[in-house]
Amino acid sequence: MKLQLAIDELTLTEALEVLKDIHPYIDIVEVGTPFLIDAGREAVRQIKATYPQLEVLCDAKIMDAGAYEAQLAYDAGADYVTVLGITDDLTIKGCVEQAQKQVRQVMVDLICVENFAKRVPIIEAFGVDIIAVHTGADQQQAGRTPLEDLKELKQYTKDVQVAVAGGINAETIGDYVALDPDIVIVGSGILKADDPVAAAKEMKAALN
Repeated sequence: MKLQLAIDELTLTEALEVLKDIHPYIDIVEVGTPFLIDAGREAVRQIKATYPQLEVLCDAKIMDAGAYEAQLAYDAGADYVTVLGITDDLTIKGCVEQAQKQVRQVMVDLICVENFAKRVPIIEAFGVDIIAVHTGADQQQAGRTPLEDLKELKQYTKDVQVAVAGGINAETIGDYVALDPDIVIVGSGILKADDPVAAAKEMKAALN
């Protein structure tokens, strides 16, 4: 079970500084969408160059031009790229084709996908590596969590890896670990904790 650190609101300088102390306790560094918009692919390049032992996910949330946009992320050093589950099937297939060419991975983000029973088997059949349930920040503000979505997702996946994201912290991580996802994605639960290093260490221990 891997711990993925989602970096959204930091600058590249701030992110590299935070990772100095946190990197021993995480497996995947996510260049989150706001971070990517702010710092561009340079964030992927510098994080991968500085911490080659860590995997880097580029949260591009691809919605079109799948092969090309995935290539942009992979060429910058990303091990994973995200594509939205609500997009066109051809876009997801394009991401998978590019990932296979470069021996990388594709994570499908199910944010806003409403019918898991119908959509998940289709997505898995494309050969994606990971399917992630994701409760977005706006929905979190309304009180929603991804716990029930994770339970539902597990009913419809067969061989694909499963990831979960959305407001997970040290107090709630045990509920998610009990459902045995392959990747637990945490952002503010670590980065906005009183002691981010201690929080990362505690969560990594919970996964183990």
